This record gives sequence, structure tokens and C-alpha cells, in this order.
Amino acid sequence: MKKKPNRSLEVFKNSHPDREYEIEMECPEFTCLCPKTGQPDFAELEIRYVPDKLCIELKSLKLYLWSFRNEGAFHEKVINDILDDLVKVSSPRWMEVIGAFNVRGGIHTTVSANYEAPKKKPKTKRK
Repeated sequence: MKKKPNRSLEVFKNSHPDREYEIEMECPEFTCLCPKTGQPDFAELEIRYVPDKLCIELKSLKLYLWSFRNEGAFHEKVINDILDDLVKVSSPRWMEVIGAFNVRGGIHTTVSANYEAPKKKPKTKRK
């Protein structure tokens, strides 16, 4: 059965939540539509994050990114929406999404957005 694009992201339990490590994903074939012209915009996305309790499942990420192919949005909105959606489902310690968009009208655009979780207060001992 052929999978269809959708906005449903899946996660799984981080096997090492006590360790701080970084996951990097490169998505060299990202496409969306220019909201002004309806022409396709092509980009290479880089997603980097330090997981906390959850990690992002890759196949669902692929289908999620695929869902932007028929959606018109400015580069800045697309990158920030992706970051917001990924943070919402995975609650990482830190995350960055970078979109390097192909040249359009003689201009190369790179948009980056990042998130850092609020620092946890140290637990105090009760007497």
C-alpha cells in the first residue's frame, strides 16, 4: 500500500534519556510552493536536536515533510512551522531547523529557527 503525505508525526522512547547526544537529519529533497506564484520551491533541510524522553520516527517525518509539497507558504513560515510541530510532539532539550532554499530570482535564502527547553530547576531536599 502506497503511503500518502500527512501531518501526523510519530515518536518513540529515547533509549538513553540520561545522556545528552545530538541527532541530525538531512532532507535534501524538500519542496513547497511559493505563495505568490504557485511555483515549487526546493530546499535542503537540516534538522538537529538533543532529545529528552522522545525521538522522532523517520518515516513519519518523511511523510510529514512530503505534506508541504502542495502548500503555499513563505520560507520563513515553513521553517518555523516545522520547528513548532517537531517541538510539540517530541519536547526536545534543544532543536534547530535550517532550510537552505534554491536560488529564486537570483537570491539564495537560508532560514534557521531554533528552540531551547527551559532549564529545569534543581530539586531541593526537604527536611
